[in-house]
Amino acid sequence: MRRLIVVAAMMACFSLTGNVQAQSFKFGHINVQQVISLMPEKDSAEVKLKNYGTELSGELENLQTEFNNKYQAYLAKKDGLTPAIKDAKEKELQDLQQRIQEFQTTAQDDYQKMQSDLFKPILDKANEAIKKVAKANGFTYIFDIGTPGIVYYSDTQSIDITALVKKELGITK
Repeated sequence: MRRLIVVAAMMACFSLTGNVQAQSFKFGHINVQQVISLMPEKDSAEVKLKNYGTELSGELENLQTEFNNKYQAYLAKKDGLTPAIKDAKEKELQDLQQRIQEFQTTAQDDYQKMQSDLFKPILDKANEAIKKVAKANGFTYIFDIGTPGIVYYSDTQSIDITALVKKELGITK
């Protein structure tokens, strides 16, 4: 009885191993960031993002200049001010400094949101092209070698699909 169970277990293992070995996987790899850097949409998104960043920086400089001017004026008149006016001017400077800090935080958040909004359609387009190429060419897995997490890939067993995706996107570079 024991022998029968051992034989049955061995047969099950061999049949599972046979099934696993019968499956064939086709692996591919790509550096998505490299492809995105070649997409024409990336350039216009970068220009929009740069212009927005310049606009935010300009507004921050205006606020900082306003603070510096008010601070210099306060320092010049400080000794001749009454305590009530002195307190009011100091409070005004503190409020302005707090507005500057809040603006910096909000501007950074807005900049990151705009960056995400501008680049999401580009990334989506690249990913759709990758999926299309993978399905059309029978790939089981496609790995992005430009991101952390891929520590090794075999050039002989994994196919670089960059050229196929560039063709799908109409990139001739």
